Amino acid sequence: MKESDPLENQELNHLQLLVYLAPVIGFFPALWTLYRRQGTREQQAVSRLSVTLAFGWLLGYILLLSGAQLSEFWNLRLLFINAMLTSGYFLVSVGLMIRLWQGKSPRLPGLSRVAEGTVRQHLS
Repeated sequence: MKESDPLENQELNHLQLLVYLAPVIGFFPALWTLYRRQGTREQQAVSRLSVTLAFGWLLGYILLLSGAQLSEFWNLRLLFINAMLTSGYFLVSVGLMIRLWQGKSPRLPGLSRVAEGTVRQHLS
């Protein structure tokens, strides 16, 4: 019988965390992990952060897009802010992925605390 290599499991865990942090796409496996209450403590924390980022972006996106469609005067301004919000979401996600790749903790000072409190209360 072949024994499992602890490094292989660590690399697989690392890859799974990177998938959770992928913009938009990572939301679904992260939500699934939280819903099933599976994974390590680190996977749960990264999943909560990913879900919080995605929900925040989606809420902002929908509100700004709705506002842009309702107002002719604010249309271009709200669409520009929407583009900045989307770019920021992608940059933050990629930045967290880079931090994880470097072996650092993928945490955001204020948002990680919100994710731990709010999302843990509702999904974990």
